[in-house]
Amino acid sequence: MRTEYESEPIPGLPGLLPKGETILWQGSPDWRVLARTAFHTRLVTGYFAALTAFAIGNAAWHGVTGLADLSGVAITLAGAVIGVSLLHLLAWATARATIYTLTDRRIVLRIGIALPKCINLPLRIIGNVDLRPRQAGTADLAIKLTSQQRLGYLALWPHARPWHVSEPQPMLRAVPDSEKVATMLARACLSIQTDGRVVPIETATRMSAVTEQAEAA
Repeated sequence: MRTEYESEPIPGLPGLLPKGETILWQGSPDWRVLARTAFHTRLVTGYFAALTAFAIGNAAWHGVTGLADLSGVAITLAGAVIGVSLLHLLAWATARATIYTLTDRRIVLRIGIALPKCINLPLRIIGNVDLRPRQAGTADLAIKLTSQQRLGYLALWPHARPWHVSEPQPMLRAVPDSEKVATMLARACLSIQTDGRVVPIETATRMSAVTEQAEAA
């Protein structure tokens, strides 16, 4: 079955850019960091390790030495290997299917493995971006929107800020080179006036610097 995103004119975007719009950055999650932070592979591994230790301790307490009597330990270990491997595979597939795009007008999330979809977030409706550093220079960027339009938590997951179910916040997960991306995103947001008019990023940066000096004074 074909989907509308199988022949993207620009990878990660549903169509050609409107005249005057420019791509500032594109990227995908680091799948290893995504596996640890979104799919909690370390937590699951620790859980199975505790189960295995308990099973071994219980067998030792009852004086069990036969291989047949240690089947519970073997089943637990097999479940651990299969479960953690599936989570890593899911993280890899999620990262491979995901493209985050930042332009001077919007953020686009192309997400979804079986049913790809694009979510457009105009920069003018972004109220705040929270950055949470992760491993290997990556970070999660949670986006708080000012519009009344609500996005479904399940439709966004795992690209949604955890525990914000009633007011879901889109989140760029495990973004590589996060400091550079966060700086570009901040400048791009500052370049959009409240009336939606686009001004040069350099002008917005100077405006931001003047505002900071005024607040300091």
